[in-house]
Amino acid sequence: MSKRRIEVGETYGSKSKKDFEGSTPTFNNASTVAPITGAVAGAVRQPGTINPYNRKPYTQRYFNLYKKRITLPVFEYQADFMRLLNEHQCIVLVGETGSGKTTQIPQWCVEFALTKGKKGVACTQPRRVAAMSVAQRVSEEMDVGLGEEVGYSIRFEDCSSPKTVLKYMTDGMLLREAMSDPMLEQYQVILLDEAHERTLATDILMGVLKEVIRQRSDLKLVVMSATLDAGKFQQYFDNAPLMNVPGRTHPVEIFYTPEPERDYLEAAIRTVIQIHM
Repeated sequence: MSKRRIEVGETYGSKSKKDFEGSTPTFNNASTVAPITGAVAGAVRQPGTINPYNRKPYTQRYFNLYKKRITLPVFEYQADFMRLLNEHQCIVLVGETGSGKTTQIPQWCVEFALTKGKKGVACTQPRRVAAMSVAQRVSEEMDVGLGEEVGYSIRFEDCSSPKTVLKYMTDGMLLREAMSDPMLEQYQVILLDEAHERTLATDILMGVLKEVIRQRSDLKLVVMSATLDAGKFQQYFDNAPLMNVPGRTHPVEIFYTPEPERDYLEAAIRTVIQIHM
């Protein structure tokens, strides 16, 4: 069976980020609530003045961050992603480091989830620090409180509430939830971020989720990777469509030490000091 690969470009009515740059949205009705149903139809949603997640007026910081968000490489492909999410149960997405996939795509999944009911979105991270820092950033972008509508869950710490619609967590924590709730009924969309790192917990989760989506037709799964070697993920998830989002906000250059380090911790500390001094 041939693999499906979707090269994203100026198709499906997606808007270019140039259409948004340099402009702050203006609205005539101060009580306007941003509609979230349009995203499923493939439209790039413009923000209103009332936050649909907490029913409070957006702060000026939200609009300042929004102007930065629309410059991210992934942002112009929102319509394409929402179309795929609506049509397929599983998506494999490849986005280079710095494309904005970790912060933006889970927010789009929240918009999708809220059109289907009251279930939330889970996004796994391989490391505790990443789960905490990304949750903090996304809560600011969504203009909600950390631990309220957006939260995180790591070992020995659960910063979430019954109002949480988007939860970042380590892959081990989602695996623990699957042990007590095998069908993961509280989630509408689950994202496995940094899947290319192939941690033990992530690999086990893939096996668990493959069986769950077979039994839950309403559950959506998004596997995100930063490398182009995503063919194995496609094959494992029954020839799931592959969406490729190129581009990054800044070049990333990798430097290697001339010789192997005897003490990697000391070398890491020394490198950090050199960078910031």
